[in-house]
Amino acid sequence: MDTARSIAKASGSGRTILASLAALGSVVLASTCCLPMFPFIFAAGAAGSSAFFAKARPFLLAAALLSLAFAFYQRWRAKRCQCKPSLLSTLVLWFSVVVVVTFFLFPQVIANLVANFLAR
Repeated sequence: MDTARSIAKASGSGRTILASLAALGSVVLASTCCLPMFPFIFAAGAAGSSAFFAKARPFLLAAALLSLAFAFYQRWRAKRCQCKPSLLSTLVLWFSVVVVVTFFLFPQVIANLVANFLAR
């Protein structure tokens, strides 16, 4: 009886693997049919998200400026406690300042650069 159970178990696991492979094959074949629709879906999603981010831009800029102000406050407080900030944290802070100021002052230039990069 033990051999009959092991044979039944082995054939059941073989059927499970076969069913899994069939399901995976059907997903692959269905994606070849639906694959040309992905650029249109992506474009619709990008248009919707760009409209959202255009409305949220003032709030996002305010959040970025407040975050930078808080980072400079923490840096000042660390110096006051005679803790020396690491070189890496200093570089990341100033890089963040450059990025935020660039995005704040030149939003259209950044948008054109990103559009040209994605158009390739």
